[in-house]
Amino acid sequence: MSRNGKVLVAMSGGIDSTVTALMLHQQGYEVVGITMKTWDYASAGGSRKETGCCNLDSFNDARQAAVQHGFPHYVLDIREEFGGAVIENFIDEYIAGRTPNPCVLCNTHIKWSALLKRANALDCDFIATGHYVKIREENSRFVLSKAKDLTKDQSYVLWGLGQDCLSRSLYPLGDYLKTEVRQIALDMGYPELSKKAESYEICFVPDNDYRGFLKRNVDGLEERVNGGNFVLADGSIVGQHKGYPFYTIGQRKGLDIALGRPVFVTRIIPETNTVVLGDAHELEQNIMTVGGLNMVKYAAIPEGMEAITKIRYKDPGTLSHLHLAGDTVEVNFYEEVKGIAPGQSAVFYEGDDVIAGGIIRSGWRSDNL
Repeated sequence: MSRNGKVLVAMSGGIDSTVTALMLHQQGYEVVGITMKTWDYASAGGSRKETGCCNLDSFNDARQAAVQHGFPHYVLDIREEFGGAVIENFIDEYIAGRTPNPCVLCNTHIKWSALLKRANALDCDFIATGHYVKIREENSRFVLSKAKDLTKDQSYVLWGLGQDCLSRSLYPLGDYLKTEVRQIALDMGYPELSKKAESYEICFVPDNDYRGFLKRNVDGLEERVNGGNFVLADGSIVGQHKGYPFYTIGQRKGLDIALGRPVFVTRIIPETNTVVLGDAHELEQNIMTVGGLNMVKYAAIPEGMEAITKIRYKDPGTLSHLHLAGDTVEVNFYEEVKGIAPGQSAVFYEGDDVIAGGIIRSGWRSDNL
């Protein structure tokens, strides 16, 4: 019997998950490693080699670490669940004119669900990953908060985890800087791992060409959407585009249109295959609605609460006022923010703590109401 309990550790073969598994092993947990196979690179049809956590080399790296330290390791095939939920949602969101965040959906609805199911089957008390976040119990709730290393903090992508997941999750890297984790890997005898590069790509779009992915996976898409109108805010037509799903809010490069000044995508209207262009200031908005809420720190958002709201992973956040309206939150920013994109995640913070998160449904300027 271990002195701390039995833990199922998600091991991608990368530095963070490997160090997580070995740290917990050293701390006296009974560790079981698991690597999740989420997709087949060949099915994506990309032009580059497999990268990140989804290739055979990564599987072997994870297994080798487990074997060297004497704990079991399994490979779990979740391709069917992943494809049915994450990839289909990714495609559907772009077709709907929104900008999806597949990593959030994968983390909160696929990987953790699979981990908990397998943890129960293996009589594991906990699950653990190499994410940079902290967790604590407070007022009978499990609270997710930012990591010590704010440059690596991943609380933004884990806002969707329910209390059932958080109550059994361990995140040992939350108290370390990335540089410290690299040193730990080196001290543990893994010099190559300590220098291993990280992948920030969407795993099923490893060449970062989401447009090519959509074209390969939606029959006749190019022909169906090619030749829509670029318009300005006043409705005047200024050119034709290649199809609304191939553009994102805030995009400036790759528009292939010359108006004598830099312009950006400010709105996408799928119903009419229209892409609205504007100057940089037209991306600035101060109100948005957020749905699909998951409560973390509190069981409900207190009416009139102020919070720092992040609308993208690298966003530092902006002070805002939260107003509950049924199953949505109306967010009023105290200063204008740029590039609110429906489909992306919005996460509300109180200090370092995640209050709640949800999916952006719309954004607008208060002077347009």
